[in-house]
Amino acid sequence: MDQLMKILEEARPDLDFAKETKLIDDAILDSFDIISIVSEINDVFDINVNVADLQPINFNSAEAIWTLIEKYL
Repeated sequence: MDQLMKILEEARPDLDFAKETKLIDDAILDSFDIISIVSEINDVFDINVNVADLQPINFNSAEAIWTLIEKYL
């Protein structure tokens, strides 16, 4: 989870990812943010997030993103 938080903080240093739970629902992250984050996740964790998993529910919070990563690990 620490690696994920570093990725998120580098992508959007203006956000407190530990507290946000509606990153997509409240339009805090846009499609460019998601692409950047997924690219970094793929590189850092040596996984390949499937396009089918690019659903809003998987990116609403750091916890949701971590759950997605765990699916591939």
